[in-house]
Order: sequence, then structure tokens, then C-alpha cells
Amino acid sequence: MNSEARRTAFRTLAEGLEGVDQAVYFAADKDPLEPVIGHGDPAVPVAIFGRDPGRDEVIRQMPFIGAGGQKVRKTLYLHRYGKEMPDFEASVEVGKHYFWANTVPYKPIGNKAWSMKVKKQFQPLVADLLVNSWSGCEIITLGREAFFWFAINQAREVKQQLEQFWQRDDRFTSSLEVKITSVEGIERSVRLHPLPHPSPLNATWYKWFPDLLLGCLNKLKGSNG
Repeated sequence: MNSEARRTAFRTLAEGLEGVDQAVYFAADKDPLEPVIGHGDPAVPVAIFGRDPGRDEVIRQMPFIGAGGQKVRKTLYLHRYGKEMPDFEASVEVGKHYFWANTVPYKPIGNKAWSMKVKKQFQPLVADLLVNSWSGCEIITLGREAFFWFAINQAREVKQQLEQFWQRDDRFTSSLEVKITSVEGIERSVRLHPLPHPSPLNATWYKWFPDLLLGCLNKLKGSNG
């Protein structure tokens, strides 16, 4: 599926979708049917995969640009350039060296995670995005919701494999290979590098997130330029 056909498919699927934060879209003068998806260089080896857009992402029509995204981008900048990120423009610039996607490309009311029903509806299109609009194979997942998205619409054995991996003490320093499939049935392997969600509400892992991300990026040093 090409990018324009996929965009149209996302918009069609979003028509009548309950739970979209319409107030935020209208306040920002943005179309609530327009998905926030697939930003960054499609040729890069590393993708960042999160849950769903927030208010800042809707306003700027750019993924991972709010508070949590800035924490990610600060670490990416430090890893890439060896110094602190100077300003917002630098956070946008460093993001061009990675590919960005979400489980569902629409902001939910109250920033609550989308239901499994909604995630299942959008899973084929998001999988198609990763297969056809990005050529890499290393995916850094942010949080439990993003990691377990890769079990949606999969065989029971795959779901069990992800569940067992998530129980490991070293889950945030290890990787797991899985397969994703396009709408046309094209299948390819990717390697997941799960990390905790970079939200301040994640009290257990928030302060450790930068070091965990740096450790992951160092392992992928030969892959992210």
C-alpha cells in the first residue's frame, strides 16, 4: 500500500471513531481525521514506537514532540552529538535521523490508552506502515502498550513469547525478534528493544529512562549513524 492510499485508509477508519479528543483538535484547528504517523527518514535503521499522540503532537502534527517525546529526543541528541540539546528546533532536527510511529495515530480523550478493540482495528495499517514506509529493522518500543502491540492479531505462540519476554528482569537491556506483515501479506522480521515509557507518571523507571535509552542506542551504534 502506498502512502496516500494508507493515509486515506486511516482517515476512513477514523470516521466515527469514539474517544478521539475532538476538543484538542478543534482548539488547534486541526483535522481530527488526519493521522500523526510515519515521520522521519524511511531509510534509517532505527524506529521509535510509542503509544499515541498527545496535545503537542496534534498541534504540531509531529509525533513524540511533547514532554515525553522531548525526553526521548534529548537523549537521542546527547547520543548523536555528545552534548546537551540546545533548543526545540534541535529536537525536531535530531528526530529526522529516526523513524517514528504509534500504535494508534490519533489522540485519545484524557490521554488514556486506546482499547484493544481500537488497536486491533488500526493494527494492519500501522503494520503496513512499518513494512512499506520504513526499511529498517530495529524498533525501540516505549512502554508496555507499545511493546505488546506486536502481539495484536498474532498467533497465540507469539503472544506467549512477548509475555514471557516482558517478565524477564533484563527486558530493558535485551531484544526480541518478531515478524510484522503488510496489508498485502508481505512479511519481514524486526528486532524489538523495549524500554519503559518516558512519562513522569512512570515513577519506577522515569529517572532511569535516559540511561536505558543511551545503553540501547550504544548497542545499535552501528545502525543509527
